[in-house]
Amino acid sequence: MLLSPPTPECISMTIPPQFRERQIGGGQRKVFRHQAWLSLLIALFFLVQARAQDDQLNKVHVQPPSTTATQGTEPAGAEAPPEEGVKSLKIHPGSFIRMDVNLVLVPVTITDPMNRLVTGLEKEDFQIYENNGEQRIESFACEDAPVSIGIIFDLSGSMTSKLIRAKDAILQFIKTANPQDEFFVIGFNDRPELIEDFTSSVDDIQARLAMVHAGHRTALLDAIYYGVEKMKDAHHERKALLVVSDGGDNRSRYTEGEVRAEVRESDVEIYSIGIFDAYAPTPEERTGPQLLEDLSDSTGGRLFRVDDVDEMSDIAEKISNELRNQYVIGYKPKDLAHDGKWRRVKVRVNPPPGLPPLSVYARSGYYAPLQ
Repeated sequence: MLLSPPTPECISMTIPPQFRERQIGGGQRKVFRHQAWLSLLIALFFLVQARAQDDQLNKVHVQPPSTTATQGTEPAGAEAPPEEGVKSLKIHPGSFIRMDVNLVLVPVTITDPMNRLVTGLEKEDFQIYENNGEQRIESFACEDAPVSIGIIFDLSGSMTSKLIRAKDAILQFIKTANPQDEFFVIGFNDRPELIEDFTSSVDDIQARLAMVHAGHRTALLDAIYYGVEKMKDAHHERKALLVVSDGGDNRSRYTEGEVRAEVRESDVEIYSIGIFDAYAPTPEERTGPQLLEDLSDSTGGRLFRVDDVDEMSDIAEKISNELRNQYVIGYKPKDLAHDGKWRRVKVRVNPPPGLPPLSVYARSGYYAPLQ
């Protein structure tokens, strides 16, 4: 039981005795010694009171605060710090995963010779290899799990005539996604900037896109690097970037090698919509398609080339459909060494009788953990 606090009269008696003695004289020192003892008792009262309150609080479980960092202004992609060392990948559907439990999960997209999505395959139709050694498939699934998606939108001057169609394609992509998906949008010309942070609201993204304009040069590599870094704040386990661009890089601070290394160490799939000119005037624009294709293929995504800007919305919807219909193959690697080395992964599909040869899109490998 908690004691009642002392009355104001008692508190007024806590004046140090030496001051009382100066006021009254030495004839009443015994009285003042009693007052000193009383002051000590009052101090002990407050100590007991505090301890009693602590005992009461210790009986109550206090929920710790959320560990989610407060979101602030994001740094520009060109200024984001480069990765240090090799990352240990987490277990989740939709990407390469590595943890203490020795399981690797691989997302796989299958298409036919007409580039149409193939669904309905079974576990027995697949084979998977790590460093050329066949692995036993332990788990197999095809599910529409929510995805965190970053849209990397080219706003350089060459996009001026294509801007409206590109905006429509992005909105179509979002509208046909899983309702639980979340999105952020990075626009880039001379440098990348965050246009809209993680949200599931189509209206919020549409309002932001309505205010952007095209101009200046193209920092494509910086924008991709920024997008991969931004994915560290994602709330879903599956992660993907959608790059919408019409040319090569001519402004970035990050090099092609640095961005390739960052992408290789991440668990982010990259899909690209390339609106390339038939006659690229600069070397950067001529090498741009190959750069986007290499980055996309290495992550298990794809590059879609746009021949007619009126088809962009259909292409965006197709990419959205692919993300919602991926196979996820899980296996326990035979090599359990925690050496941080790159492990090559190859997925093969053996079509059931009556089907033509099929194309496989899967990430090319992962880094083993260091511990």
